[in-house]
Amino acid sequence: MPSNFRIPKANLSGPFARILSAYARRTYGEVPDFAYVLLHHGPLTRALLGFERKLAKLSACDPQLKAYAVMASAATVGCSWCLDFGYFLAHTEGLDEEKARQVPMWRDSTVFTPLERDVLAYAEAMSVTPLEVTDEMVASLHERLGSAALVELTELIAVENMRSRANSAMGLTSQGFADSCDLAPLAQ
Repeated sequence: MPSNFRIPKANLSGPFARILSAYARRTYGEVPDFAYVLLHHGPLTRALLGFERKLAKLSACDPQLKAYAVMASAATVGCSWCLDFGYFLAHTEGLDEEKARQVPMWRDSTVFTPLERDVLAYAEAMSVTPLEVTDEMVASLHERLGSAALVELTELIAVENMRSRANSAMGLTSQGFADSCDLAPLAQ
């Protein structure tokens, strides 16, 4: 389904935009729709991309758990663009694709471990308003993951809330990234 840009696409003719779009085409096969919107504000785009590069280097928490949590947050917020891109990343980063496909319907799925299920529940609880995070959720995850991993997981879920809410507010919808790797979602 094509995006319904609420903010017109930015012109990709400036030097920064050309470099970014060339990188995106090499890395993802096309320019992500959010770039067309963000490039209206070059300094903000640079700041967000720098922040994302630093986040990608974090390693206190298991990458599978982080990926499932980010996708659960996107699904809870309702960002089809983020979920679509999440499936694509699961494929390109070698994550468990069968589990990734089932994140939006994890409660009815039998493929997730008890820890993964608790991480998915935590991501959902952080992604609704008002928050539904409980002391028991945090204590249980803290005991099993440790402080550093839980802080990293929590912040990545919060960042995904920012991404999902911004992309949804700007009218961005699934761009077909998951189609390009034959990882069709089982649910949106």
